[in-house]
Amino acid sequence: MPILQRFTVLLLIGGLVSGCVLELPDNANQGGRTDSRTAAGSNPSSFTIELNNELFQQSWWAYRDRFIQGDGRVIDREAEDRSTSEGQAYALLRAVWIDDRDTFDRVLQWSETNLQRRNLDGSRSDLLWAWKWGKQPDGNWGLIDGNFASDGDIDAITALIFAAQRWNHPPYLDLARQKLKDLWRLSTLASPSGRYLLPGPQTAFQPQPDRVYLNPSYFAPYAFRLFAQIDSERDWRSVIDSSYRVLQAAIPLSASGLPSDWLMLNPTTGTVAPTPTDKLPSRYGFDAYRVWWRVALDAAWFNEPRAQQYLQQLRPLQQQWQTNQAIPAQIDLTGKPMVDYESTAQYAMLYAAFRVTDPALAEAIYQQKLLPVYRNGFWDNESAYYVQNLSWLGLFPVETLPDDWFRA
Repeated sequence: MPILQRFTVLLLIGGLVSGCVLELPDNANQGGRTDSRTAAGSNPSSFTIELNNELFQQSWWAYRDRFIQGDGRVIDREAEDRSTSEGQAYALLRAVWIDDRDTFDRVLQWSETNLQRRNLDGSRSDLLWAWKWGKQPDGNWGLIDGNFASDGDIDAITALIFAAQRWNHPPYLDLARQKLKDLWRLSTLASPSGRYLLPGPQTAFQPQPDRVYLNPSYFAPYAFRLFAQIDSERDWRSVIDSSYRVLQAAIPLSASGLPSDWLMLNPTTGTVAPTPTDKLPSRYGFDAYRVWWRVALDAAWFNEPRAQQYLQQLRPLQQQWQTNQAIPAQIDLTGKPMVDYESTAQYAMLYAAFRVTDPALAEAIYQQKLLPVYRNGFWDNESAYYVQNLSWLGLFPVETLPDDWFRA
């Protein structure tokens, strides 16, 4: 899982967590606040690939048995058995979509207990999750980096909102609201050109007043719409707007118009540029794949015109496919492939996006690139943590989720 390794150098080392335990809600049947869904429709097209439901069940059970401990810790077996906020959040999303509440509660419990961020005096600083937990230099297990990564918190809060609806449990929604206060305070930046989502702490990602590092794959406009429904005190829609502005402004940076893993923003002018550091590279790679999925969700769930427009940037990859029946895993800003191999994770994210723009190509990718590498519940191999998550999430027919999930 390469995502967060790339910016560890920018983060401050956090302290150890305490053993505070979240009191999980019981199974009482309680009602919650409802709002109308802000969408003209939920289906991006009439095309639906008939994926066997057994595939989602089998792959979820295989993932749960291989990667999730009994106590709810999600293990990245390709990275020294560490755990990340991203991994915990993926498990929450998958558990609520597949209707596995027991796993959802165990993953949530472990995360709330072990990923707490602490002040120097030991008090809890906020309700966001520290991003990295694992084996420490002294051999003990605990926090390795106490900073947060906003994508993990965004996905976890989104999962909590869905869980409140799926299992009719307002306490999940209460926790989501509490987390949103800290996400807004610590992970959004107000500036003359707008308010932007930061990848983590401002001290790490704004090294100079005129320089902010952004990760476009963290932008989740569909989630910000849900956040606006349950948190009217903060202007989450402004972050939707800035996310699309940055995505559009970054198109000319690449000869192919593809999104980059990382970008640099001038918060005063709103202009973007390639990053000046190789540690946070401006290239189309493993981070950027998720841009397609997140924008496709906004198109599928909320019929957002800006999402539909942005997905036209898929055309260079369509051309790559038509010419070679293959798409390289990494492409530089000049449009040249950086590697001679492909990525199952990329194909899964492209599948979700092409279902919106080119359903026939989505089916071809599924048949030629995703189905052939699936064996006994795993894509690629049973240790590929990142591939398992992106493949499952990208293939899942998100337009089939109930409309009432979007009335928080």
